[in-house]
Amino acid sequence: MIDELIRKHEGHVTRLTLNRPQKGNALSAALVEALIDAADYAGTDGTRLLILDGGGSHFCAGFDFTDFEKAAEGDLALRFVRIEVLLQALHHAPYETLALAHGRVFGAGADLIASCGLRVGTPDSAFRMPGLRFGVVLGTRRFTSRVGADKARDILSASRSFDAEEAFDSGFLTRVAAKTEWEAITWAARVQCERLSPAAAVALHRHTIPDTRAEDMAALARSVSAPGLKERIRSFREDVSGKASIKET
Repeated sequence: MIDELIRKHEGHVTRLTLNRPQKGNALSAALVEALIDAADYAGTDGTRLLILDGGGSHFCAGFDFTDFEKAAEGDLALRFVRIEVLLQALHHAPYETLALAHGRVFGAGADLIASCGLRVGTPDSAFRMPGLRFGVVLGTRRFTSRVGADKARDILSASRSFDAEEAFDSGFLTRVAAKTEWEAITWAARVQCERLSPAAAVALHRHTIPDTRAEDMAALARSVSAPGLKERIRSFREDVSGKASIKET
């Protein structure tokens, strides 16, 4: 069985590569748990920089809806909760985080990007966060902290896609760079994160990242526990499929 997450640790750097290219690196329950475990472990093994990237053509297609119709609503709700646990672990990590995005980045995949301190996308990368279309409040405050309230309302209310240029201009990305530049970027990030002691880095993160974990989890829990989660997801997916068919014709 192929590992859905490739973990590498070298010196003070941990690299996590999403490895479900046949599914666009969509977040299965197993992949989310592997990411949570890796993020938590990185806080104990001397990691100063955690790099997050994805294999294949796309960084991450978001929540894996495969066979969602067969799942109980409670199980679906729990999966969203565990994704929020992951996002919080990255956002409040005691080490620097660097996300490297390419291709189409959808839903919770975009939330992964927003949770990291350094956020790089290729010039052709594109992002979309449709969760509010089916009533799931996931990562909204973190996204707003990156792009500002007006931009967040503009993007999220229409559930519209935005490209790398807009992502950079709005602050969602900290840099746009081709993959050929990624090695130099990761090296520079590695050098930068060594300049502060681990204690100083923790203090910097604590005092520059507002701790809204309890409020964010409560908002998500309310949204996914409202009756009809599966029907909301089904309606959204049917709407998306219908629009795709119209475009093809």
